[in-house]
Amino acid sequence: MDADEFRRAGREMIDYVADYLENIRDRQVTPSVQQGYLRKLVPEKAPQTGEAWEDVFADVERVIMPGVTHWHSPRFHSYFPSATSYPAILGDILSDAISGLGFSWTSNPASTELETVVMDWLAHMLGLPEHFLFSSKGPGGGVIEGSASEASLMTILGAKAKAIRETKAKHPDWTDGQITDKLIAYYSEQARICSKY
Repeated sequence: MDADEFRRAGREMIDYVADYLENIRDRQVTPSVQQGYLRKLVPEKAPQTGEAWEDVFADVERVIMPGVTHWHSPRFHSYFPSATSYPAILGDILSDAISGLGFSWTSNPASTELETVVMDWLAHMLGLPEHFLFSSKGPGGGVIEGSASEASLMTILGAKAKAIRETKAKHPDWTDGQITDKLIAYYSEQARICSKY
């Protein structure tokens, strides 16, 4: 696919996404497929050569959509609300094109700095104290996690680090391993599934 083909296919995909979201209420919310349905619709082995975009695009409705749960449907009331909007989709397109991995300031200054600004905005919106801000002189700041599962893991890791630090203050001769062996995390049956593994 060259730049001209990308422009044409991109317009086609944008039209498809807009039509999908505008008419989503007409789709069956949850799929009626059986487990393993998709394997029967695709080749047994990976293609040795690339396929034409038209063929790949046709597979969206033929292969993918029959197995999709439509989270944006106004008739879908399970789990939690989805957060996609037209501006977010456009942001994803730009982010995918830039493909900047923002795992440190050096790897992508714009991503890192924008994240710190947005985290300060969020802290202000939540009315958090000044020391929660990146812009403060304290230990503030944070990161935007990609999922609730990641956020749960970070919370557990933070609690573990705090428990180790507090226990070491009381028992300086204990190793991290000895302390970790004594830690227990409790959760209710209402906890997210990621907490159970």
